[in-house]
Amino acid sequence: MKTYDKQIVKRRKKHKLAWAKLDNTALLFPAIVSRDMSNVYRIAVTLKEDISEELLQQAVDMVLPDFIAFRMNMKMGLFWYYLEENDRPAPKVVEENSYPGTYINKSKNNHYLFRVTYYKKRINLEVFHALTDGYGGLLFLKELIYQYLRLAHPDELASEKNRLSEGLVLDMEDSYVKNFKNPQSRSEAYRAKKSVIIKGERLAKGEIGVMHGYLPLDQIKTAAKKHGITINQYMVGVFVYSIYKEYLKGGVSDRPINCCVPVDLRSFYESNTIKNFFAMVMARFQPEKDEYSLDDVLKIVSTSLKEQITKENLDKILSYNVSNEQNIFLRPIPLIIKNIAIRSVYHSTVDATTATFTNIGDVKLREPYDKYVEHIYAMLAMSRGQELKGALVCCNGTLIVTFTTRFADTSIQKRFFRTISADGVQVCVETNEYTDEEDE
Repeated sequence: MKTYDKQIVKRRKKHKLAWAKLDNTALLFPAIVSRDMSNVYRIAVTLKEDISEELLQQAVDMVLPDFIAFRMNMKMGLFWYYLEENDRPAPKVVEENSYPGTYINKSKNNHYLFRVTYYKKRINLEVFHALTDGYGGLLFLKELIYQYLRLAHPDELASEKNRLSEGLVLDMEDSYVKNFKNPQSRSEAYRAKKSVIIKGERLAKGEIGVMHGYLPLDQIKTAAKKHGITINQYMVGVFVYSIYKEYLKGGVSDRPINCCVPVDLRSFYESNTIKNFFAMVMARFQPEKDEYSLDDVLKIVSTSLKEQITKENLDKILSYNVSNEQNIFLRPIPLIIKNIAIRSVYHSTVDATTATFTNIGDVKLREPYDKYVEHIYAMLAMSRGQELKGALVCCNGTLIVTFTTRFADTSIQKRFFRTISADGVQVCVETNEYTDEEDE
């Protein structure tokens, strides 16, 4: 079942294209995007067989027409950016030839804001965040996987019809606006004081370091339960602990480690929108004495997250964000001036965040397609002030944690996996060529 919001306006004349407003979060990304800050994320799947470029292109061509959220080109209006339906051919599938999360030049991509590449057994979907968040990207990737496998295995999957998954909802509502209640003053989430900013020797311009960790889900559950916290709290807490031990060397700091954690709002507001619908909370830890133990840090971080991930607090964050967009005094200001203001506000707040860690969740693939899939993982591009980010995906009983960084030093990532290993979890680590193989 496909649902499209009233914001998608279909003109009567056939030569007129559908258009849509950007959702509340998406308004930020075109204002701050650059080649060094692409705002592009990747969700990738590793199959158990090599990828056929020809069949993958066919799969993209077949799936794209059903996903209007991905058939969009961004336009610049007088007061706001907006999305207009793109009637050009689907972007060309190519073998991967650059680092993950690089800037999407829409003029070289048939004016689409996503791309699909492949390498050996891996299919990569990269999306400009103004289109959708990880939830929407994952929906598209899963349907792309199913269609590709139907083409690659016509005999084995002969009983499967060439259609979208039954019950799939492609809702295009702006759930921020729908769930907006009362205007809010500046949310506590945006009052974080200056944080620890990780610095160090950087890789060559344009290079991104990648480190994957493969962790058995049942063992991670046991480790988190041992500490009396959830898996997400455990993973974020170990990440913060690793920054504390490796970057701060276990010492006192007059600034906190602030780890940004995106929260999917759909379950809190009963939404199925394929547009962006998430909020940011901050896992905070400030070492005010020497030598905090892992348990100390996990307790502080988990408490910080529990206090913020509540319906009441998320209401405040959502309403504060939307109230700024709907401010009647800001609406008539020309977009070029809005962009200057948005960039200024964004740049003034980047020193309040140390790093980001996101959890895409447990990805369930349909039978019989699941038997062809090895792993799914996610990767985040770098942003100003944040040169180290982590992303977590669970698939087929394995948690895949992926760190991306512009730093040559990988001590924080290594500490993360060693800490988890010391907690009784079997860890397998894989990297690209930016780091030494020592200790891996």
